[in-house]
Amino acid sequence: MRRTLGELDRILRGRATTADAMRGGTIRIPTVRLGVLLIVLGMTYGVSMGTFAVTNRADAAPMQLLSSMLKVPLLFALTLVVTFPSLYVFNALVGSRLGLPSVWRLIIAALAVMLALLASFGPIAAFFSFTTENYAFMLLLHVVVFTVSGVIGLRVLLRTLERLATTADADEDDDADEDGAATVGIGAPVRGVFLIWIIVFGLVGAQMAWVLRPFVGNPDAPFAWLRERDSNFFESVWTMLTRLLLSSGVG
Repeated sequence: MRRTLGELDRILRGRATTADAMRGGTIRIPTVRLGVLLIVLGMTYGVSMGTFAVTNRADAAPMQLLSSMLKVPLLFALTLVVTFPSLYVFNALVGSRLGLPSVWRLIIAALAVMLALLASFGPIAAFFSFTTENYAFMLLLHVVVFTVSGVIGLRVLLRTLERLATTADADEDDDADEDGAATVGIGAPVRGVFLIWIIVFGLVGAQMAWVLRPFVGNPDAPFAWLRERDSNFFESVWTMLTRLLLSSGVG
């Protein structure tokens, strides 16, 4: 575990994604060990989400705590299962030299940043769970935390692609000299594909969270592992924001 935490620290500090560390056009990280750590980090934030049900004496609060703990890593896993195939196919269609292992390592590195940030926000989320009874506020707080963590994690993905592009330039020049034609490396088309995928990942992740709800646990509703699939994530956020503003006397 100590070695895995060391690898996570390398990613967070940017040492795993420096130009020197990515010689050969790939990022070198232990994906299996990091994957296990990512599950633990997701479960850590899930516990902080479930504490609202415990502190507000919601129905079956321990079950809500367990449910939230399991659902956060499941949310990221299912979102990745849904979106990763399209990323790899589009990446191949634009002629990228990034193979399946390289693309997978890039995504794991981005998720490592995302979930490390998410877990670091856990004590803050738990603090508000202990100090407020406003369900709408807690929902919106978690939306903000997920959004901030996601944006930063996916920015790391794009920044790593930029660094990979510089390390691949020399190899592309060598290929052009040997073969008489340059191969497509990690240029603008590939970055464009990843940018589109980031948007898709965010949209799918948001709706996946809606499908897997509840994460927080409404103190006025009975416990359920899953709610009925009515409405959608974005409509729900707007409803909660309106409710929060009305309860605070704004508008």
